[in-house]
Amino acid sequence: SLLPNHIPSSPTMSTYQTPDSKKEEFRKYLEKSGVIDALTKVLVGLYEEPERPPNAVDYIKRYMGAPTGVDVEALRVENEELKKEVAELRATQEEMSQRLREVEEADE
Repeated sequence: SLLPNHIPSSPTMSTYQTPDSKKEEFRKYLEKSGVIDALTKVLVGLYEEPERPPNAVDYIKRYMGAPTGVDVEALRVENEELKKEVAELRATQEEMSQRLREVEEADE
């Protein structure tokens, strides 16, 4: 929970976690999920580079497989617009299919 340490995250929570225990719990989570190993590898790779890259963050992103130079927010907006367009096209297609069925039934 993002609440201050002195406020329980739920009304029924009767035990309080100390800041140290929260940190230890988080550290264990990072270790168990492989984050610490991945970060260690990328930092060692950066350290071992013969020449320091001009942009360390981009180096880390590339090392970890993330695209660089991509406007993620613009992609999200475009994705939402495309989802709306697909929904509209599906509705139109369904409407046209229904009209076609009605015309075919009237011809019989």
